[in-house]
Amino acid sequence: MRAVLVELMVENYAVIDRIRIRLHSGLNVLTGETGSGKSIVVDALGLLFGGRASGEMVRTGTPRARLSGIFEAPPAAQTLLEHAGIAVEDGELLIEREILANGKSRAFIASRPVTAALLRELAPHLGDIHGQHDQQRLFLPAAQLEIVDEFGATRPLLDEIGAVYRQWRECARELEELEKTEQEKLRLLDLWNFQRNEIESTRLKPGEDVSLEQESSIQQNVTRLQESANVAYSALYDGPESANAQMRLAMKRLEDLCRIDDSLRGVIDTLKPAEIAISEASTTLRDYLGHIEADPARLEEVESRLAVIDKLKRKYGSSVEQILAFFEEVSANIAAADTTTERRAVVEKQRKELARSYEALADKLTSRRQESAHKLERRVEAELKSLAMERTVFRVHFAKSEWTGHGADSIAFLVSPNLGEEPKPMEKIASGGELSRIALALKTCVTDRTEGQRTLVFDEVDAGIGGTAAETVGRRLKQLAAASQVLCVTHLAQIAGFGDHHYLVEKREAEGRTVATIDELTGEARTHEIGRMLSGQRLTPEALKHAEQLIKTSV
Repeated sequence: MRAVLVELMVENYAVIDRIRIRLHSGLNVLTGETGSGKSIVVDALGLLFGGRASGEMVRTGTPRARLSGIFEAPPAAQTLLEHAGIAVEDGELLIEREILANGKSRAFIASRPVTAALLRELAPHLGDIHGQHDQQRLFLPAAQLEIVDEFGATRPLLDEIGAVYRQWRECARELEELEKTEQEKLRLLDLWNFQRNEIESTRLKPGEDVSLEQESSIQQNVTRLQESANVAYSALYDGPESANAQMRLAMKRLEDLCRIDDSLRGVIDTLKPAEIAISEASTTLRDYLGHIEADPARLEEVESRLAVIDKLKRKYGSSVEQILAFFEEVSANIAAADTTTERRAVVEKQRKELARSYEALADKLTSRRQESAHKLERRVEAELKSLAMERTVFRVHFAKSEWTGHGADSIAFLVSPNLGEEPKPMEKIASGGELSRIALALKTCVTDRTEGQRTLVFDEVDAGIGGTAAETVGRRLKQLAAASQVLCVTHLAQIAGFGDHHYLVEKREAEGRTVATIDELTGEARTHEIGRMLSGQRLTPEALKHAEQLIKTSV
């Protein structure tokens, strides 16, 4: 069996200056005095799994903390990364995390920048961290339901029911919105009808206001226009000194000149277009004078029409085009109000169909969960027997709950540690040591059902236990390590003795600062550390002898 987590490097993190440890397959134990920094190593690994970063984690006086881990990536992890466009070479995977002192962080996989969300998605394929916080989390119904679902491998069914639930909720939201919209539209419908009819009755045409304003300006200035046009016409054509008369005279003189000197023929060619232009302009002015005349009745009609349009402008827009756009909008609102009832009927029908689908899937999910729960009960009780809790009864209690994206079940883990007692919720009956062993049993059962090899991290799973119970927990961790790489932070010599590989975490002073170090122990050094765990500060020959015995019997 190859180790999943091959190497872990931590730099400028909390009291750690720089550590680099090689990990192995089997059971890896971390020991050290209280407060030496053992859990910091576990926290660092949690960051590589996408945990939340904070600037407070950065070692004082340094700009950033760096963490990296080299993993043997199982096939499922490689497939996930391939979908993300990241190739894994030789099955080995480098994950890095950088945390700046201001709290910002960056993550890398195979030296490519990635999001923390991708790290969290990848984490279940690489490892699982279980600490004292997770034991308290076991009291939450949602966490208990998650364990049953993970044990029963219900993810495909959960995804299906989640999709149906979201559609059902969306229908409910739309129906609520349609109800509000319909009430609002009914209040506005009379106003919309009035506005549409008022605009429609005027039969407006695009650009009508511009042409009417121009016509009004002409009617108001007919006399002035006639006078100016007559003067212009006379200047161009009608008078003896008009441009037309002068042009004719000039052209006649030039013709006479050309009969003698043809070099001026070009001047005649130059003036001909001007002669034609004067003639055409004169004709246009003559026709204009023939049509323009004062029409008081027409002026009154135009002014009346413009007044109607101005009234609409004050209500609906600054131009005829804006008034017509408002007309289209109001017409659309009226049409929408007419179709609301039809749409509501369609959505209500769809919601009922989704409700039937949800109920069928929820019943199927409940049956699957109950079946898995019965198996989990037997498996947990069997595990607890091996953890010196042979008379413990473990039950999963089911109750109906409101519809959610995770089904309609509410469950509770019930425990009876003593013979003859009625099973009760864990938080009301289990001691700290019992809870640690129950948590380990649950973790073991779920892990056994998980496909692929992973790194299992247990941070002080020995809290509240000792003696025989500690030995049984150590033996179970050893069994787990036969199939998965296990990393365990412990204070108990009975558990440390089972380790295949032993690491000591210590705090030391260097250059006036406290730094944490980690060293792999073998041989005599390991015996001395387990002896210290047994006897305390003063290492006695008896403790050393006991330590040697623990190591021998734990193999």
